[in-house]
Amino acid sequence: MEERIDELELRYMQHERTIQELNEIVCRQDLVIEMLKREISALKEQALMTNPSAIRDSDQEEPPPHY
Repeated sequence: MEERIDELELRYMQHERTIQELNEIVCRQDLVIEMLKREISALKEQALMTNPSAIRDSDQEEPPPHY
């Protein structure tokens, strides 16, 4: 019986360690995702400034002046 308890405690500790490692990975990935979102927003703004019609949808595009 004591052996089984020791085995369970060992498994529990391993699972706790794995959960902690996975949590750290998820937290790092969240930071990277947020950084990438900000970079994409900045790139979209730059693209809109340099060539607005290449990024906008056709319904957002202003009609040419001769219409």
